[in-house]
Amino acid sequence: MNDLVLQEVHGKVAHLTMNAPSSLNALSDAMIAALGAHFETLAQDQTIRVVVLKGAGKAFCACHDLKEMQAGRQAEDGGKAYFADLFARCARLMQMIPALPQPVIAEVHGIATAAGCQLVASCDMAVAAEGTRFGVNGVNIGLFCSTPMVALSRNVPRKVAFEMLTTGEFIDANRAQEVGLINRVVPHDALDAETARLAQTVAGKLGAAVKIGKRAFYDQIPMKLAAAYEHTAAVMVENMMWRDTAEGISAFIEKRAPDWAE
Repeated sequence: MNDLVLQEVHGKVAHLTMNAPSSLNALSDAMIAALGAHFETLAQDQTIRVVVLKGAGKAFCACHDLKEMQAGRQAEDGGKAYFADLFARCARLMQMIPALPQPVIAEVHGIATAAGCQLVASCDMAVAAEGTRFGVNGVNIGLFCSTPMVALSRNVPRKVAFEMLTTGEFIDANRAQEVGLINRVVPHDALDAETARLAQTVAGKLGAAVKIGKRAFYDQIPMKLAAAYEHTAAVMVENMMWRDTAEGISAFIEKRAPDWAE
């Protein structure tokens, strides 16, 4: 399990690599546990500003481990309790990503299918290599991707999500960018560098401001308009009272680099 997710730190950016290439980095029970453990640790790490998530081998992440799921049917209840627990654990994992204080960037190549596509949709940003394919293809084997649908339908227009879910067809990276599932498409040999560049750009901002901003971003989305403005105004007041924010504004006015305490 320790080898299932590899972590490297470059400056203020943590790079997590799902390391099960033989299964296309499927979200097995062990993979879900390993990713969750890393996210729990990173949530408490004040030195990390950004997290990059990628997959080893030919793909970012395929679906759940279907062989493991079929084995669950051997239980007396036909697997019902196991399946309920699996999807609950996966849902908790996906919700950990927007809850992390650091922005999470998916670095995607090959394919991102079903739960793998859900993982991309759950990340705050995503960069994909040309030729990457995205799908929620469970319907092709008789299993509607209902839990991946939650994240997908919160990223792309409703009709696009419904078409993907009911046809089981892939969309390519350019279409994924067009509908808002990913931020940008780059040549495969530039994927690492472009993702790192985006991560370093975000990591170079005032970390406390990005942290409070990420939380406010997700908090305000389900609110009604007036409540969202009331909430975010309070967040901005809190932000304005910080010493480093006052310094940042002064530095901008005086045309110099800010001297932040962070």
